[in-house]
Amino acid sequence: MKSVSHRPPVLALVATLMAGCAGHSNDAPFPPPRPIATDFEAYHAPVQPPTSDSSTDINLEETAEPLTLRQALALALMKNPALASASWDVRAAEARRLQASLLPNPELEVEVEEFGGTGSLAGFRSAQTTIALGQLIELGAKRMKRTRLAALDRDLAGWDYEARRIDVYAETTRAFVDLLASQHRLALARQITQISQQVFDTASERVTSGKASPLEKNKARVALGSSKLELEQAKQELQARRFRLASTWGGTRPRFTKADGQFETVASIPTAEQLAGLIAQNPDIARWKTEMEQRQAALTLEKAKAVPDLTIRGGLKRLNEIDDTGFVVGLSIPLPIFDRNQGGIRESMYKLAKASTDRRAAEAKAHSSLAEAYQLLDSAFTEANILKAEILPAAQEAFDAANEGYRQGKFAYLEVLDAQRTLFDVNARHIEALAAYHRAAADVERLIGQDLKSIQSQTQEK
Repeated sequence: MKSVSHRPPVLALVATLMAGCAGHSNDAPFPPPRPIATDFEAYHAPVQPPTSDSSTDINLEETAEPLTLRQALALALMKNPALASASWDVRAAEARRLQASLLPNPELEVEVEEFGGTGSLAGFRSAQTTIALGQLIELGAKRMKRTRLAALDRDLAGWDYEARRIDVYAETTRAFVDLLASQHRLALARQITQISQQVFDTASERVTSGKASPLEKNKARVALGSSKLELEQAKQELQARRFRLASTWGGTRPRFTKADGQFETVASIPTAEQLAGLIAQNPDIARWKTEMEQRQAALTLEKAKAVPDLTIRGGLKRLNEIDDTGFVVGLSIPLPIFDRNQGGIRESMYKLAKASTDRRAAEAKAHSSLAEAYQLLDSAFTEANILKAEILPAAQEAFDAANEGYRQGKFAYLEVLDAQRTLFDVNARHIEALAAYHRAAADVERLIGQDLKSIQSQTQEK
């Protein structure tokens, strides 16, 4: 075969087409964070996957000291396994965008004919060898539209990550609140056990001195036993809450000694109208603008697929019999007679219509959830304040009076027992009201994507 010194035109064409493939960004953009918890660093998957467990690369460890809410949030936002998983989804979606932007590979074709036959075609004397390159040329701007669709898919993965980020914030806050409530329940159980012991001792003295029947001592013993049982249950609940909080950052053995927070602080809450005006910050709502663009981009791509693609082929053909070489050029294009991607286009149209309905459903659900969470927040706020200001002092005063009266023989033991139980129930109800307030506050903050303290500060500045 004669050597050819010049480059075939098809190679120049392929080289020109391939030039558009260079220069892709490796870093996947995460969406702008909602206003909530922006002062905390959250986990972003690195561009290059680690060779070992990524959690070992995070220089943030739990201490054995009392744990504050800020410390718990810092740990959870950096080490929560579900958040890390969502972060990798963003990276994977960015890789799919990169793949979608690439041109189809050229094809090398080698064909040998007119050989190994009979007569003049025996052996390779009459063989014809063709070496050619083929390149698919996508028409209808398919690559651009495919890349845009993949970029929007990546943005949706980013919104899913952002939703998970504030989910972790809310879950950690609720777990921290539940732990604080358990600590207060344990303190209350210890207090009630101590009071029950004192009442039992008083009853024993009265029975010994002949001022009361042994029945009162037995009743006091039963009340003391019940208090000790409740104390043990409170200890077990506290331990479970510690493990639950540690699980938010992937911990299996909590090291912190206790939670340190302002559990009894109840701040005033914004109006329902103020909160409703912030619902657009909810990533479950904010994502729908991107979702609608993604569905429209999918429809545009499906329409582009109806345009047939062109395949260009070119190369060299060697004719052994005459010892000459020539160029071969060809092109092919499908004829869109039967398949014009009618089904794909129609499916995308249906999905676009469905997205509009889903968007309205998501907005309605978010507003309904916010209204429900606000009612719980407002109710808990009112209940906690009334219990603290009116009912708790009255219950404590009633018990102190009954206990002292019993010591002096003025009241029966049943009155002391009733006052003691009332005091315990009121304290327990106050703890539950405080926990309900803080949990509802976390739910509201999750729904509006902003913490309530910042809203109160903005209101005061106005």
